[in-house]
Amino acid sequence: MDLRTEAERCLRALAGEHARLREDQWTAIAALVEERRRALVVQRTGWGKSAVYFVATALLRARGAGPTVIVSPLLALMRNQIDAAARAGIAARTINSANPEDWRQVYAEVAAGSVDVLLVSPERLNNPEFRDLVLPELAATAGLIVVDEAHCISDWGHDFRPDYRRLRTLFDELPQGIPVLATTATANSRVTTDVAEQLGDGTLVLRGTLERDSLRLAVVRLRTAEERLAWLGERLEELPGSGIIYTLTVAAAHEVTAMLRDRGFSVASYSGQTEPAERLQAEQDLLDNKLKALVATSALGMGFDKPDLGFIVHLGAPASPVAYYQQIGRAGRGVERAEVILLPGPEDRDIWAYFASLAFPPEPVVRNVLAELGERPLSTAALEPRVDLSRNRLEMMLKVLDVDGAVRRVKGGWIATGEPWEYDADRYARVQAARRHEQQAMIDYQGTDECRMLFLRRCLDDSAAEPCGRCDNCTGEHWPSEPSSQAVTRARERLARPGVELSPRRMWPTGLKDELGLSGRIPPSLQAEQGRALGRLTDIGWGPRLRALLADDSPDQPVPEEIAAAVVQVLAAWGWSERPVAVAAIASRTRPVLVSSLAEHISRVGRLPYLGALTSQGPPSPPQHNSAQRLRTVLHSLSLDFPVPQGPVLLVDDRADSGWTLTVAARLLREAGATAVLPLVLATPT
Repeated sequence: MDLRTEAERCLRALAGEHARLREDQWTAIAALVEERRRALVVQRTGWGKSAVYFVATALLRARGAGPTVIVSPLLALMRNQIDAAARAGIAARTINSANPEDWRQVYAEVAAGSVDVLLVSPERLNNPEFRDLVLPELAATAGLIVVDEAHCISDWGHDFRPDYRRLRTLFDELPQGIPVLATTATANSRVTTDVAEQLGDGTLVLRGTLERDSLRLAVVRLRTAEERLAWLGERLEELPGSGIIYTLTVAAAHEVTAMLRDRGFSVASYSGQTEPAERLQAEQDLLDNKLKALVATSALGMGFDKPDLGFIVHLGAPASPVAYYQQIGRAGRGVERAEVILLPGPEDRDIWAYFASLAFPPEPVVRNVLAELGERPLSTAALEPRVDLSRNRLEMMLKVLDVDGAVRRVKGGWIATGEPWEYDADRYARVQAARRHEQQAMIDYQGTDECRMLFLRRCLDDSAAEPCGRCDNCTGEHWPSEPSSQAVTRARERLARPGVELSPRRMWPTGLKDELGLSGRIPPSLQAEQGRALGRLTDIGWGPRLRALLADDSPDQPVPEEIAAAVVQVLAAWGWSERPVAVAAIASRTRPVLVSSLAEHISRVGRLPYLGALTSQGPPSPPQHNSAQRLRTVLHSLSLDFPVPQGPVLLVDDRADSGWTLTVAARLLREAGATAVLPLVLATPT
């Protein structure tokens, strides 16, 4: 039989007897199998991009080619791909962070030729053992290389991942004649061009329309967080089937989940902090329609496949139209109508600004890292005390430097290569400018009176001449925007519940034993107890008020009555095993009036003696971003100069960021005689 007939037969095995190849699917398959070319396929979610590489795999394997290697970013995506491959009789295995015990067996099966498809996470590409021992053999014998969610390659994309940039080196080193396929559903022209350039000259680009006939886009603009939660609680039952409620922060996901459960809805929260087993169960419960909704952060995005997903609600706007379109693309793949509703809030911009602050560091910081790295490997943990970057940001920067050739990951950590390296300030500035432009586009989307689908498609450089005829602006059918006063009151009461647990530090940071003599576990006799915070800065309820109170440009002032009353509620609900015998504070250099007035208020209400404040010596230090740097500063500056009674002491501060100020203060108080230290702060970041 001819190639297309054979391809159609493979597709029917994968997708059912009635499946037929789209023309662009066939064009891509022919380019990969007959011409052994490189291709980039940019098509909407549900179009059938995975069918291209599974059909091409079957055809290439039948012709004696080696296994297909798929670089895939998410475990959920890998699970779906393995299930799909099995339906077509394709043997697929995976190598990722969740199955290290299987790696040796998988390698052996690949070597024996019994694996048709090997899925690897992008992080594996720079694991020293995998990169040096496994990858060269795979690259030399592979029949096809596939890069899924290829927009992650480009730092212009909404979900850039440094590990993906290593693929360019892989492409350059592939033997002649090994085809490469890159796929994505969310790429504007700039990202498409960038990815195609990284694939190499002569790349075939197949880009289709992003139109989704099933999506009914709408925006509901409400004044307060209470109104948005009340609206969601009243309207969720009206939304078809089951769906996803996206939030911008982990804290918001937990708050919304708790509120909806209070109203009797079957929902679960889902974030990057959710345990893997809980994630799997939550995904399966949604697939089985046991849940009305998953309340999720962007951790539930690429790769989750539920064709009958009936709605997507965003409680807070993503920072770009591309990210928004990627998330709403999960809905309506196998149903005629899916509701897509955006509930934006004024706090969205603050959250965008926070994530923007995690961009590539300034040049002096990067040069300092390169200077610290020599010929002897340093682990990330050992490097952290020497540079002022958080662990996550440091690791991201090292990955970029690795791809650029300035450092190399080896067994035991990282080393500098000594190769010349230029800080591309212009490019980083252009990327940041592009991010700001995207944020403005999301604000414009909320207020536009034109077709919403047309607006989004234009943001993604997708040509569209006609309005969709389905969104709220096209039809004039807008969702009611006034929740009942009872629902608002109920939501306000739920959000106003003060108090979150504050876990104490139990381990010293690594890398400080030689300098400070600290390592391992903090002795229990010097630890703080489980503490409390009034709220999180990322909360929907207390977050906005706490952010305003603690903002850099906010004046120092006595604790507001509303805040003081809420703190007393936190104390009343604490349930400590032994009541405190005194109150102490940590002297604040930025908000001395706020902290001292809060401590004195608690002292009066609780009828406890106020001992005074632990003070910091020396000039103020600049902001510090990692545990080791912060701990070093606090140890050298914090002091206690008042007598401490025997018994538990309540320790008051305005906020807990790294937690090291509270940890060192608790140590000093315990050494001075306190039998326990109970930290109490107004705010914690997350």
